Amino acid sequence: MSATMTTVNGILKEVYEGGINDQLQNDMIALKRIEATSKGVFEDAGGKFTRFPVRTTRNHGISYRDENAAIAAAGRQGYQQTQESLKYGYGRVRLTGQVIELADSNPKAFANAADREMDGLKSDLGRDQNRIAWGNPIGFATTAGTGVISRVTTGAASLTITAPLNNQIEVGMVIDLVDTSGVPIANGTGKTVLTVAANELSFTVDGATPTTVTNQTCIVRTGNWNKEPYGLSNLVSPTGALHGLNPATAGQEVWAAIEDTTTTTLSEPAMISRCDDVYRKGGGKISVVFCSLGVRRSYFNLLTSMRRYNEPKEWTGGLVGLAFNYEREVPVVSDRDCPANSMYLIDESQISIYRNKPWHWADNDGSILKYVHDYDAWEGLLKCYWQLVTHQRNSAARMTALTEAS
Repeated sequence: MSATMTTVNGILKEVYEGGINDQLQNDMIALKRIEATSKGVFEDAGGKFTRFPVRTTRNHGISYRDENAAIAAAGRQGYQQTQESLKYGYGRVRLTGQVIELADSNPKAFANAADREMDGLKSDLGRDQNRIAWGNPIGFATTAGTGVISRVTTGAASLTITAPLNNQIEVGMVIDLVDTSGVPIANGTGKTVLTVAANELSFTVDGATPTTVTNQTCIVRTGNWNKEPYGLSNLVSPTGALHGLNPATAGQEVWAAIEDTTTTTLSEPAMISRCDDVYRKGGGKISVVFCSLGVRRSYFNLLTSMRRYNEPKEWTGGLVGLAFNYEREVPVVSDRDCPANSMYLIDESQISIYRNKPWHWADNDGSILKYVHDYDAWEGLLKCYWQLVTHQRNSAARMTALTEAS
């Protein structure tokens, strides 16, 4: 009788190709761009609050008069005091003693499991941080709070929750479903995502069926409601309180970004007009344009139709994008986390990351991995206390109704 692969299966070796083929997208576009310059990061933040003053009104004690006529009364500058606190971010990894001791070299594993888990956590935190850097979905008014990933747009009580234009929900994510004030809905706490549709427009969760309300149910990482830093959708907005100032308050009206909700067909004149609006209102000078993938395609088509040079180029800091001319060349860069149908035109000199230090392992006792009491296991904790701030809210604009090219 002939020997076959089946009969010798017990003595065959399993041969692994070197390395692990990552199936996940890990780019951090917007946040890396902000971090690229020293002006973009302020690492002296700490204490209860970080404060900075802003000028909101001019001295209008200005007049022209006839000879020997009373001149205008003296005026003064108008200042407002802003304040912002850091938000506290964490990432945990847990390794059993067996993983540490039995999977530490190539004969035992094709990747060092401990290193892979710890490096993977760093990458995962970076991806999530870029999501956070874009903030809550545009047009979804919440009474307060940050951390909204998407919203439920079907009111039926179903395990399938539709979240259009969402690319942030992933299998294994643990989420809460809360109302617009952050209160969990029925059967909506600690839900684990089981499946995500191929078109990313819907997903299912475990456990009892949550009772959702159309356009009024927020999706957040479990426990993260109002705990995450602000994002660009909060900073580049004409409404809402930010850093203690509110454009709806008398004397603070200037604390508002430019928003275009009417332009649907992308054009260079429309982009130039928004840049002009920013310059006219606060003197800001646009240094980068971020957009969704579909809007980037629209801009590419626009350049092609005008027979313009449309090859991407590399900019300072390694950023790659198309060029937009507004007194000088400005990079137009797509970011998968940018809200759909949107384009953000930003003066980066007015946006900063406040933090105590970059993401780092908690090693106050000199050790990264800590023994887990009563278990043959060890845990590591990555953390960063940070916040995204703007020193001049009217130095940026956004267009939120653009048609995306297919």
